[in-house]
Amino acid sequence: MTFPLWWRDDDAVAPTAALDKLETLSAKTGAPVHLAVIPHDASEDLARSLSDKFVPVVHGWAHANNQAEGKKAEFGDGRDPAAARVDMQQSIARMKTLFGVRLAPMFVPPWNRFDPNLLPTLAALGFDALSTYLPRKVAEPVAGVTQINTHIDPIFWRGTRGLVAPETLVAQTVALLQARRAGTQDNDEPLGYLTHHLVHDADIWEFSHQFLQEMCDGPVRLYRHDEKGFS
Repeated sequence: MTFPLWWRDDDAVAPTAALDKLETLSAKTGAPVHLAVIPHDASEDLARSLSDKFVPVVHGWAHANNQAEGKKAEFGDGRDPAAARVDMQQSIARMKTLFGVRLAPMFVPPWNRFDPNLLPTLAALGFDALSTYLPRKVAEPVAGVTQINTHIDPIFWRGTRGLVAPETLVAQTVALLQARRAGTQDNDEPLGYLTHHLVHDADIWEFSHQFLQEMCDGPVRLYRHDEKGFS
């Protein structure tokens, strides 16, 4: 028995040493990286230099917080629908200009928060997937748009911003796999590992290497959205 696995990394805008390290990690593990690129700030150098280890996807528009109060979100609850549509339209247009046919039309909202009322707009603009965080409730929240979330994040964002305790990450992974076997979570959704290359310390890099290598050595099917299938 195998289970589906994928890898998403957020906040890319330009070539960096950290991005080179991410590419090396992809080569070592065999796992492609779905690179969430911020369209507003993305450079042409990034588009020219990105290897086929990466699958470029759309990371909001400018990674700007548009919430007057509460948790940060660029496309969260209460966002003016017309303004949100303009930003989403700009985002996919910019990314198509940069990446052309290489672009996988997946929308990754900053901070993993997205107003479900905007789902029809995503579909109308040509996006075919939405990716946030935690197990999906439904596979296709609106016709033509598949939900493909991430589930494991090694960064302790609310604390040290270093590595979450490895035993905690292992326990989270085990719990997710158990829930899939029990049928309480969707086993068809690729299990998503989420990284942020620009803020990794040595421990996060090392854990990510070990985690991805061990997972890829097991009975997994690696998901790649630009091919809309598994290897």
